[in-house]
Amino acid sequence: MRPLSTLTRYLPILSWARLYDRDTFGADMLAAVIVTIMLIPQSLAYALLAGLPPEVGLYASILPLVAYAIFGTSRVLAVGPVAVVSLMTAAVVGNLDLPTVEAYIAAAVALAFVSGLILTVMGILRLGFLANFLSHPVIAGFITASGILIAFSQLKHIFGISAHGHSLPDLLISLASHLPEANLITLTLGALTLGFLFWTRKGLKPLLLRIGLTPTLAEIATKAGPVAAVAATTLAVWGLDLHLQGVAIVGTVPTGLPPIGLPAFTPDLWSQLFMSALLISVIGFVESVSVAQTLAAKTRQRIDPNQELIGLGASNIASAVSGGYPVTGGFARSVVNFDAGAKTPAAGAFTAIGIAGAALFLTPLLFFLPKATLAATIIVAVLSLVDLSILRHAWGYSKVDFAAVATTIALTLGLGVEVGVSAGVLLSIALHLYKSSRPHVAEVGLVPDTQHFRNVLRHKVQTAPHLVTLRIDESLFFANARFLEDYVYDRVVCDEPLSDVVLMCSAVNEIDLSALESIEAINTRLAEMGIRLHLSEVKGPVMDRLRCSHFLDALSGEVYLAQYDAWTALAPVR
Repeated sequence: MRPLSTLTRYLPILSWARLYDRDTFGADMLAAVIVTIMLIPQSLAYALLAGLPPEVGLYASILPLVAYAIFGTSRVLAVGPVAVVSLMTAAVVGNLDLPTVEAYIAAAVALAFVSGLILTVMGILRLGFLANFLSHPVIAGFITASGILIAFSQLKHIFGISAHGHSLPDLLISLASHLPEANLITLTLGALTLGFLFWTRKGLKPLLLRIGLTPTLAEIATKAGPVAAVAATTLAVWGLDLHLQGVAIVGTVPTGLPPIGLPAFTPDLWSQLFMSALLISVIGFVESVSVAQTLAAKTRQRIDPNQELIGLGASNIASAVSGGYPVTGGFARSVVNFDAGAKTPAAGAFTAIGIAGAALFLTPLLFFLPKATLAATIIVAVLSLVDLSILRHAWGYSKVDFAAVATTIALTLGLGVEVGVSAGVLLSIALHLYKSSRPHVAEVGLVPDTQHFRNVLRHKVQTAPHLVTLRIDESLFFANARFLEDYVYDRVVCDEPLSDVVLMCSAVNEIDLSALESIEAINTRLAEMGIRLHLSEVKGPVMDRLRCSHFLDALSGEVYLAQYDAWTALAPVR
């Protein structure tokens, strides 16, 4: 039984496949049809964003979905190319200054493979908890800034001009300098496509419901909006020969399934890509797990972050061996998958079959597809990522968090996505260390007619002039031990005739060796001043550790089970 349980943990497909039935199959197939319709134009567009040929987007949407269906724990997460990871791929590979398109594709494939290896190793080592060190507001700020960068980077295709840059200032300068070269036909085509796509998001479904379509059909038609835009603009270019009037088109897209094979092992290239692959892995994992946990909560399902690392790692390795680039779980298509009624990860595998069919039979129809249409698809998709309200919320709640979010947004926009994501990671860690190094310590007193103790600055409480009780609201370790020492020393240096200090440890879950040495120093220093040190409400595991040391023998005071016991024993004037 135990080997089967272990196998199921690493192969989640075994937990749901044995219960698969006809009703589940029908629900998964319907969801797959809707997601496939949505994913085809998105895959082409995100490949364009990553600086890759459009067929690479299709390749990255086939085997990764199958791999996640086998190894992933979310029933509805839809894996594939996403905007932020595509932008990061363009920034990373673009900075390598590779001489040919083939070398560029090979670097993107290698990036996916290295990212997959990193994620898989992290999953095997059960390092999913590391994502908890990334501040959510900081990540939200990075994604918002990335969305703005992506939208501006696609304006060159809307105007039909050439523009370059990995930061907002560079993009704006480049766009402004080439604006006189704008192609009016391309601009008209791009603007009409943008308007149509924005309308389909907000206005098409209510219209279809009013004319009598069922909610399911209305939903499918709404998600098919980008496909309709692709078809209409492709026909327009073909029928009116707009490509002869300066409208940039996709051109020849190879027909067939992706080539299967391991990427070439080039030590120099892989070492150059490693840190960037690590950042892409972390950002992709955080984004993916956030989506998976949000959707799982609605159906009371459980997501295993460590197994998700393995699932995403397998998906990226599968993308690499099939000629794709880095992938992760996408918010928009996962929500669509959920709303469409997907019951198991098999919906993703069925979607992969649909994308494979498109790669086999539909690619010749994409020759006249205008790049402006793909750019419009990207802009409409990424603007949903932009949430500047995070600045207002952070300002109202915490000025420190606001500074971190604003800094991440400013650096991402001003210096590019690589600097922005690096700054976001470093700021998250710095915030954690800063807050942990300054634990909240409150001087407390007895609430009259109760046995409760509260902050003397917030409540009317009873205190004794010779007794100070300090409640420590965090575990004590090497980073904050010195802060506690300084706080205690500052408090006891006063005109009051103090005789006792109590450290109330109700919120202390751990005391490491550095913190123990600090408490020993406090005990010695207070004893030299004629003041006894006491502890109260020490938790069992902490007390077990203290008993293994000589501290309790040297303690000048007592250890009290409850703070009220300490008050009763020490508050009366002796």
